[in-house]
Formats: sequence, C-alpha cells, structure tokens
Amino acid sequence: MRIGLTGGIGSGKSTVASILVSAGATLIDTDAIARAIAQPHGAAMPAIEAEFGPAVIAADGGLDRARMRDLVFADTGARKRLEAILHPLISAECEGQASAAAGQLIVFDVPLLVESKRWRALVDRVLVVDATEETQVQRVVARSGWTPEAVRAVIAQQADPAQRRAAADAVIFNEKMSLAELSADVRNLWERWTGAGTR
Repeated sequence: MRIGLTGGIGSGKSTVASILVSAGATLIDTDAIARAIAQPHGAAMPAIEAEFGPAVIAADGGLDRARMRDLVFADTGARKRLEAILHPLISAECEGQASAAAGQLIVFDVPLLVESKRWRALVDRVLVVDATEETQVQRVVARSGWTPEAVRAVIAQQADPAQRRAAADAVIFNEKMSLAELSADVRNLWERWTGAGTR
C-alpha cells in the first residue's frame, strides 16, 4: 500500500510521519529530497543557477533558501519556474526510493499533495493532518522563530483546508491532542488500513 500524507505547515504532519514509521511504514519525505537536491553540488543546482542567476546561490554553493523564499512569495511565476526544476527531480528520486522499498507499506510525505494534483493517482490512500490556522502559526513561530506574518503568508499559498479534507481518505484533526492521543489515533488508522497489528 502507498499512503500519501499531507497537511499544512505546523499541522503536525512530521510527527504523524514519525508515528507511522514506528508502526512499520517506510517513509519517503519529499521535503527532505527537495533539500538534498538543493544542497551544494545537488542535482537541482545547475538548473536553478541557470534559471535564477547567482543571487539565489549561497556562499557554499547551495540554494539560498531565505532569498528564494522571498522571491517565490513575491512572484508566482518564479515559484512555477522553480517547481518546474524541482518536481521532476523529486519524482524520480521518490520512485527510486519506492522501488527499493517494494513490498513494504510506503508513506509519501508530500506537503503539496493536493496542490500538485498528480499525487492522488500515485497513492492508494490519502491521510490529511489538520489543525486550526492559529495553532499552525503558534507551532511554527515556536519552532522556527518566523514572524506570524511569514507563517500566514506560507499558509495562504497552500491548499485551503477544505480542499485537503475533500481529497482525504482519512483526516486527523491534530488540535489540543497529547502525543499519546495522537499516536493512538494514527496507530488505530494504521491497523484499519493494513489489517494488521503494529510491530
């Protein structure tokens, strides 16, 4: 089985992913892949520099993430040009990792699963992790030091929560839950979907 896991920034998606891994799933993290290919000497860097110029390249030769984030928030066209570079490389790496994990239950952690459209056809189930916008903002500010305005700008560019829920086979509303409660909900869902107990 292939599960697509998604949710807005600060929803707790990464925590749910770690619970699924502890239950026995193999995780393929598209954000981690995106970071890796934009590191110094990463597979995306030649095309990024050719498309956007040296202004978005950090001193170490990797992507200057803060500068690129500012650019794509200010210019939708820039975001589409960046995605045109990153998405094929991410897809290829995902499929490579999935092939290596053949026969296992795979969880694809995809922040933009609903936005990208194509992912729904690539997975058997979609699990959405949801939270109120206020909770999302509080969590991200606490962990990253971003301003609330910066977090809200990211949320505004992501899918509407109703769109995510409409695409979901299951929704976990991660609001005012303890880690133990969240873990119990995730593991119960795992057992329903796999028909087996956890390891």
